[in-house]
Amino acid sequence: MRTDYCGNITASHLEQTVTLCGWVNKRRDLGGVIFLDLRDREGVVQVVFDPDLADQFSAANKVRNEFCVKVVGQVRKRPEGQINKDMKTGEIEILGKEISIFNASAPLPLDSNQDNSEEQRLRYRYLDLRRPLMTQRLMFRAKVTGFVRRYMEDNGFLDIETPILTKATPEGARDYLVPSRTHKGEFFALPQSPQLFKQLLMMSGMDRYYQIVKCFRDEDLRADRQPEFTQIDIETTFLDADGVMAITEDMIRQLFAQLLNVDLGEFPRMSYADAMRRFGSDKPDLRNPLELVDVADLLKDVEFKVFSGPANDTNGRVAVIRVPGGASLSRKQIDDYAKFVGIYGAKGLAWMKVNDISAGESGLQSPVLKFLGASVAQQLVRRCGATDGDILLFGADSANVVTEALGALRLKLGEDLNLLKGEWKPLWVVDFPMFEAVDGQYHALHHPFTAPRDLTAEQLKADPANALSNAYDMVLNGVELGGGSVRIHDSAMQATVFELLGINEQEAEQKFGFLLEALKYGTPPHAGLAFGLDRMVMLMTGATSIRDVMAFPKTTTAACPLTDAPSAANPEQLTELGVAVIARKSDSADKSE
Repeated sequence: MRTDYCGNITASHLEQTVTLCGWVNKRRDLGGVIFLDLRDREGVVQVVFDPDLADQFSAANKVRNEFCVKVVGQVRKRPEGQINKDMKTGEIEILGKEISIFNASAPLPLDSNQDNSEEQRLRYRYLDLRRPLMTQRLMFRAKVTGFVRRYMEDNGFLDIETPILTKATPEGARDYLVPSRTHKGEFFALPQSPQLFKQLLMMSGMDRYYQIVKCFRDEDLRADRQPEFTQIDIETTFLDADGVMAITEDMIRQLFAQLLNVDLGEFPRMSYADAMRRFGSDKPDLRNPLELVDVADLLKDVEFKVFSGPANDTNGRVAVIRVPGGASLSRKQIDDYAKFVGIYGAKGLAWMKVNDISAGESGLQSPVLKFLGASVAQQLVRRCGATDGDILLFGADSANVVTEALGALRLKLGEDLNLLKGEWKPLWVVDFPMFEAVDGQYHALHHPFTAPRDLTAEQLKADPANALSNAYDMVLNGVELGGGSVRIHDSAMQATVFELLGINEQEAEQKFGFLLEALKYGTPPHAGLAFGLDRMVMLMTGATSIRDVMAFPKTTTAACPLTDAPSAANPEQLTELGVAVIARKSDSADKSE
């Protein structure tokens, strides 16, 4: 039906007759000559219709934006002065000989100037996806998945599918449940990840597995979350953490080199403890030069209880962010930042401007300076490496509040003050705690199948609070690209972890019986990692939300405006499934009115 894509026609096609199909991007009538910008997924080409061909000119005169048409014409050079160097096809145009209208377009419900809400864009997603930016993002996504498949296969990985209808298991979020018609009153769950199945595949001797797979989590949404998302799932046997990190790092380096012509270099490694201490985050953006500096030891004896209290509390923290050139911040800006850290539980934001170090105490400016004394103030300046024109911003509270509040403030300052340096900063974060304690109960920081690092089951049970997991996260520009771990392959260790997590034998058997049974039969050491494909493509394309790199995403309320999902099931289906729906109060009120 066509000889080539619109966006592929160049000067190499001069004098050739081509047949093109696509959508009218724009129509212009200039002095009796009609110009059509014809668009397909590869780009746009200009088509010219002269009045000499009366019938074709008349047909071209009828088309409007987004009409779907076929054009036959001859490729010719554009006149001097009309060459568009910003277009791939900007040196040529098509002299139209024939035009056929496949389908007319009704007036568009979306603004051609792209002044559309996200709700409108998702409601008419098939039109939104025609935008070159959206088309290019989905084409780029296809290149990413194509590269991953080739890399995995070249390195001996098998693409193996795992079940979508499975058993509910606790993995940190709510499951989506699917009622069973043949087993009334019982439910399947959609998988939050293929975690247990990929471990079973390693026990089956598959050795190296990968899958580009849908995962489902019923959780509160944000820019980088969706109820259904895509993972690049990877698992291996007889590879330790270093081996998994080496092969996945190489894959990402090659991916960026081939698709973006970017050399990421060797990925540095940082412990979880250092990341939290220096950056207030377990996924630090290393483009941002700001760091948190601990100063509690300098403030234990000051009169200012806001500082001395946390400084003398074993669960407290006092830390500072030095902002280069920040002395120019106005009082209103500082107050706005104080409100910002309040979101994270901070009770305020003390500050000190360093105007002139050589002037001693008089060269410093701060509402709390009189409570600190000249000696402590000077020590703070030296500890933070401050120079003239800087500002010191203080956090003093429980360690968790200070770390979270200053970590968030660091990111906001980096964006607001244009402090980010470099385009790409990758990082491995390692040595995560095995558990986190909430109200006296241990919870797995990753998942309950993660192995501890260099500990026996007895050692883990004796001191779980200080145990480190054999886990690793790949971070890029402050975004967690992927995370993984060495898995537990020993029944005694798995039982110990379940015990520490408060999962008794009966509950463990009920939820994970099939895995525990499999661990009895020569389970090999195994480890893996899962990348978030949507986040990866979002970063690589410069999008700000994973919704902009997915063909048909949900809204932040987990709804689909295009299909109007979720929707009510008909009563016959519910009866067949043995499911009853409890009416909402608003529904009952509506019916009574």
